[in-house]
Amino acid sequence: MPSLLQIKNLHVEFTNNDATTKALHGISFEVNKGEIVAVVGESGSGKSVTAMSVLQLLPSPPAKYTNGEILFNGGGESAVNLLNLTEKELRNIRGNKISMIFQEPMTSLNPVFSCGQQVAEAIQLHDKVSKKEALQRTIELFKQVQLPEPEKIINRYPFQLSGGQKQRVMIAMAMSCSPSLLIADEPTTALDVTVQKRILQLIKELQQKNNMGVIFITHDLGVVAEVADKVVVMYKGNIVEQGPVKTVLQSPKHPYTQALLQCRPALHPKGERLPVISDFLEPKQQANPPAKVVSDQKKKSSEVLLEVRNLTVKFPSVKNFFGRTLEYNTAVDKISFDIYKGETLGLVGESGCGKTTLGRTLLRLQDAQEGQIIFEGKDLLSIDKDELRGRRKDFQIVFQDPYSSLNPRKTAGSAITEPLHVHEVLTSTSKRKELAMELLGKVNLQPEHFYRYPHEFSGGQRQRIGIARALALNPGFIIFDESVSALDVSVQAQVLNLLTDLKTEFNFTAIFISHDLSVVKYISDRIIVMRKGKIEEIGYAEAIYSNPQSDYTAQLLRAIPTV
Repeated sequence: MPSLLQIKNLHVEFTNNDATTKALHGISFEVNKGEIVAVVGESGSGKSVTAMSVLQLLPSPPAKYTNGEILFNGGGESAVNLLNLTEKELRNIRGNKISMIFQEPMTSLNPVFSCGQQVAEAIQLHDKVSKKEALQRTIELFKQVQLPEPEKIINRYPFQLSGGQKQRVMIAMAMSCSPSLLIADEPTTALDVTVQKRILQLIKELQQKNNMGVIFITHDLGVVAEVADKVVVMYKGNIVEQGPVKTVLQSPKHPYTQALLQCRPALHPKGERLPVISDFLEPKQQANPPAKVVSDQKKKSSEVLLEVRNLTVKFPSVKNFFGRTLEYNTAVDKISFDIYKGETLGLVGESGCGKTTLGRTLLRLQDAQEGQIIFEGKDLLSIDKDELRGRRKDFQIVFQDPYSSLNPRKTAGSAITEPLHVHEVLTSTSKRKELAMELLGKVNLQPEHFYRYPHEFSGGQRQRIGIARALALNPGFIIFDESVSALDVSVQAQVLNLLTDLKTEFNFTAIFISHDLSVVKYISDRIIVMRKGKIEEIGYAEAIYSNPQSDYTAQLLRAIPTV
């Protein structure tokens, strides 16, 4: 039986300003009907370029296919080479015989059309049915992907849905024409573990029901173990290893595959330095010494830096015609806890549980309706704006998406020196520049990076700039809001090692917000588990991870994909 898709010796390069970058170096693999093939590797390894090449979505120029074939057999008498098809022929295949789920549903869904309209449009385009029938089929698809109240969701816009719900709409759109091949490009990267588990189960169920072939692109080997039949490991545009999932994950041959498996925080106790890719690919280099571990006894005897008492944050949910609020949604519900000086407190829970709202409220970026936030003996909720502005240098935040939190018109150096200007730290521009250069060095960036703009950096590098900016004012308290969620496992390991080193050097207190319990357990001293605005459980990281007292915490732990 012929393969559904065969990629043979594919070479892709990009030409920009007379400079040529080779993205794929002769890669070959195949996908059969009813088979899930996972493509894994770091950012820049060529995973998404491979996926976009199948559907011919790479812009040409600058992209150029210099060699190779992509043979697709979607039920015809013989396979066709997708590289030789015209734009009109490709339109009949895209979304109809080959569908794609993109990584970020918010940017791939149109914000000005309802979710129902967008899926119905795809059905009408390929199946030539009436608008009424297309909407009816959309409702059926929304039921299949387990969206709540599908009759209502067809009339809702993307901004009215959660991340997991938006991703289900994208899956419904991809499945609308019963494709032979589904390409899923990092479909669960930024989702909670519980939502991720449901999405993975859903893709697997739909794949088995329709006997589809699936290319599943991810950097998470736990996800690979959960869904895939075969795995293809990519590094710098080459396939370094491929084979059945069990064979590759249980006895990896290539050092790069071994590195991806060993970098995961779940395998390492707190304080032990996480291995990174270079440790395996360049083993002769001297590894850094393990990070120091702060004893529990020291943490217990520490003084309290921040006290939170009965904190409540509400958002208007229903307003009348005159704009008066009729109903409120309680995001943080009478929460109380203490943070000790020098400790790292982990904050975990699903999307919508109130983690980010709590973090923003602690920094007075969000108003609270009730309660107290006592920082170094002062209630931050009762001080005026002038005093708050003066105290802002004592607490900082590192945001989840460093690209949207860095000004694209300002260089990395300007981003770091700006808070120094605002708070009038140091007397001259040259001294501020000197400090910024020093901070860039501390986050493992080079002095020349001072003059570069955000678009010239990778995701991991941008996150390092965000961390350097947060450290510029030498704050006593920093909140890390999902700071490593969207990073590759190896880059994540580098950033976690960096945070451990910086914490030892600067001795700041931190709240680390994440939906990944294995990361929180590695980096934190204590953990707070949140659910629906309340504290579900609080305790030492190791105790909560190994012996959860709450059913909800146990459910979060069970949802973590494991190799």
